[in-house]
Amino acid sequence: MGASGATPVVLVTGAASGIGRAATDRFLADGWAVVAADVNAVHGEALVDEQSAAGRIERLAFVPTDVAVEDDVAGAVRTAVDRFGRLDAVVNNAGVGGAFGPITELEADDWDYTFEVVTRGVFFGVKHGARAMLEAGGGGSIVNTGSVAGLSGGAGPQAYSAAKAAVINLTRSAAVELAPWRIRVNTVCPGLILTPILGAGASRLDEVVGRAQPWPDVGRPEDVAAVIRFLASDDARFVTGEAINVDGGLSAAGPHIGDTLGGNPGLRGLVGVARGTTGIAPTVRRRLPSTTLAGTTDDEGG
Repeated sequence: MGASGATPVVLVTGAASGIGRAATDRFLADGWAVVAADVNAVHGEALVDEQSAAGRIERLAFVPTDVAVEDDVAGAVRTAVDRFGRLDAVVNNAGVGGAFGPITELEADDWDYTFEVVTRGVFFGVKHGARAMLEAGGGGSIVNTGSVAGLSGGAGPQAYSAAKAAVINLTRSAAVELAPWRIRVNTVCPGLILTPILGAGASRLDEVVGRAQPWPDVGRPEDVAAVIRFLASDDARFVTGEAINVDGGLSAAGPHIGDTLGGNPGLRGLVGVARGTTGIAPTVRRRLPSTTLAGTTDDEGG
């Protein structure tokens, strides 16, 4: 991306930590210019210092930004155009854990705060990012950070999950509206990623690896940043309106009902076919070798 060899430009919100920081590092490493927007000025200054030491400061602008404030987001977009002359991509990544606790005890102000940052901030990024792209003649990519929590119940606090679900739906609506101008809009839905937003929960990530999450490694911000980078690039020119899970198979694994209730024969080393209520007995052909699944035997028969 970037016509006639021009340096492509991206705005990243929540850029000074976690997934946003990893995305900022990835874009800079790949030769992009980055407007890094974050409400935490201390983290922003650290980002500037580190990138200055790496010799990339000419392609980086840090803008203190509260994404819940429309003027802040509009100003960050203007910084991209004024400083670097263009805007090729927007990554609406800023977020907070937000309200938590029993729904009967949640405060309305805490609920509203969660939506202001998580959903309202994305709306402002889409609105002003798309406006800048349209004024430049169209074309560009908008990537929103959703969450697997927005896809089902039980994967996050109520307000956070509802706000992320709204982000996913907004992505689809905006993708349809902006497609005629070749502006793509997609969402990445991280699973359990080792970032500061997890707080104390980060110490328990290893417990889900190999259980709720099939992939045997803990997710890292760089894993999500790589997908964001792809969606921002021309390699994804025919991808829009998508919510792409980056979750180590967490969503694919589903609720693990069979594992919990003992209804998964594979975990007991059994292989065969069940025929339900047809009146025909099930067939168990063999047991899996002990090296295939932990806790199984290599006995034959059933």
